[in-house]
Amino acid sequence: MIRRCLAILALALLASVSLSAPASAQLRNRDGGTLGFDPNKPQVDLVLLLAVDISGSIDPDEARLQREGYAKAIVDPKVVKAIQGGIHGRIAVAYFEWADSFTDNQIMDWTLISDAASAERVSQHLLAQPIRTARRTSISGAITHALPRFAAAPYQGMRRVLDISGDGPNNDGGRVDVARDMALAAGIVINGLTIINDKQNTWGFPTLPDLDAYYEGCVTGGPGSFVVVAQGFDTFHEAVRRKLILEIASAPVVPKDWLQFGPRPKLNDWRVMPTQNQGYAKGCDIGERQSQEFWRRRWDQ
Repeated sequence: MIRRCLAILALALLASVSLSAPASAQLRNRDGGTLGFDPNKPQVDLVLLLAVDISGSIDPDEARLQREGYAKAIVDPKVVKAIQGGIHGRIAVAYFEWADSFTDNQIMDWTLISDAASAERVSQHLLAQPIRTARRTSISGAITHALPRFAAAPYQGMRRVLDISGDGPNNDGGRVDVARDMALAAGIVINGLTIINDKQNTWGFPTLPDLDAYYEGCVTGGPGSFVVVAQGFDTFHEAVRRKLILEIASAPVVPKDWLQFGPRPKLNDWRVMPTQNQGYAKGCDIGERQSQEFWRRRWDQ
């Protein structure tokens, strides 16, 4: 009888401790990073932040093609089907465009997508916003801008993913691998979509032919992270469509033929997932070194 009473008392004390815990508890993800959990926020399957490159290597026409690619992919029936196939049947999406470390154009704040109608509203909103571009490329700036956006999200996601698309390496702001590690420590997965083409940069700045390997080694990371390659802007929409399906469905194994669109570029260092902690042979500061050499030559002329 005494043991039974003690057991009941212990359970009551445990319940009182649980009820007195703060509403915003701290959970740990599988990598040990801290995930903020707030049971008062509406639950979604995925909190997805789309970060799109509008640096100097992308002209206004290409920036428009990117925006249209995302707008078209969002309403694709297979993307909507993937959203509805989740536990909650809905995701939260936000969209911003980035260039140098000071440019972060908020195109769309956190918005729910749960069906074709809500996907269409998001698509129309993206298309209605003005297009503009900037100069330098700060992937690290995009990541550091994203961190408070996730913290301020009014939805609680089972997963938090930062999706970065771009056509060049980091050459402005802090080191990209340091910013990436900060995001991973916060429980955010980073995926990448790289645009590889032979087009001459508007400003004569050198390109990086193995940009996908750079993204894999220096930008992306976290459980299930991956890089999708669009061989130019003509295949951009299809790359976005399949990338969104992979992110929403959180496939444990990404098929290799889903990671490449258009003719496969000749790369010296081709790697597929997983991307975390693989490094990059040329160094994660390759963009900064390219920039320094570019401007040194300009000054010497």
